[in-house]
Amino acid sequence: MSPAQDYHTAVENATYQPTPMPALALGGIVPSEVYYNPRLDPKNYLEGPLSPNPATRLRQMLARPGIVVAPGICDGISARCALEAGFDCLYQSGAATTASRLGQPDLAIATLNDFAEAGQMVSSLDPSVPVIADADTGFGGPANVARTVRTYARSGIAAMHIEDQVQTKRCGHLMGKQVVSREEFITRIRAAVLARDSIPGGSDFVIIGRTDSAQVLGMEEAIHRLKLAAAAGADVCFIEGVKTKDLLESTVQALAPTPVLVNVISGGLTPSFTYPEAEAMGAKIIIFSLVSCVAMVHAVRAAMHSLKKTGTDFVSAQGMDPKKFFEVMGLDEVVELDAKAGGTAFQTV
Repeated sequence: MSPAQDYHTAVENATYQPTPMPALALGGIVPSEVYYNPRLDPKNYLEGPLSPNPATRLRQMLARPGIVVAPGICDGISARCALEAGFDCLYQSGAATTASRLGQPDLAIATLNDFAEAGQMVSSLDPSVPVIADADTGFGGPANVARTVRTYARSGIAAMHIEDQVQTKRCGHLMGKQVVSREEFITRIRAAVLARDSIPGGSDFVIIGRTDSAQVLGMEEAIHRLKLAAAAGADVCFIEGVKTKDLLESTVQALAPTPVLVNVISGGLTPSFTYPEAEAMGAKIIIFSLVSCVAMVHAVRAAMHSLKKTGTDFVSAQGMDPKKFFEVMGLDEVVELDAKAGGTAFQTV
């Protein structure tokens, strides 16, 4: 398999007309046709400069060669650090958001408002950089899923993934997961797609279908569910907990031409693939869900222990004074804006 599979090349050979799908029967229910929206055809995103609209930009990145690398962020500080490092896509991890906003584990404790408020803040830091956000199970039935899509899109988020766990879900790398039926999963995907397509003016918001069924029902069922999700309109497929290189490669092949997202968590179910390795396996998006919040735990723990032991934060500060800290948080941008507007409040800072 060639690295950085060109999505357009694969799609050109696909059949776009609605076609019967007896092989993908939903437990006796056969979808009448494959979803197709000509406005969202990947061929429409191949040419021209990258759009300032984050959802459109993400579609351009998906349609063109190269893997999309999205580090997991958990708050404004981690998002600023990711942008400073030069990443052109961010991932708002549900686990990280729950931890940073609530100080709680990833056990379906955070709500739509928690996720949307965090996403709106992160998306505002550089509005052209796509943010892919976790949406858990959609926070309820079809109407709730539709509300989630509209809320995320209004918040400036570029994409969301919605999964097939039961409502009392847990992190995909914990044991004891339970999943809903195929029918309920595809209802969630269909509700998300309908909501996206109903946004006035035409939205490029990206719907990612995620399945956690590999550890519960096996890889064959997981791939089957993702094929159904793609047929229902999911733009990207996300299989949680791929345990080997061979399984990732076979998943990519089975789901082509739909792009595949892989989630890497150190110590989790999926090996610690580098993004060049994942690209060589055919993955189109790779997320590192806990890269910021785990590093933050180590750093803050060390700083707190040092303060407790020595009575000062001098060592942990590593020479970063308040101004240097605020510069990472966008101080220069605020000062420049104030001066251009004719303000004088920040002539000296």
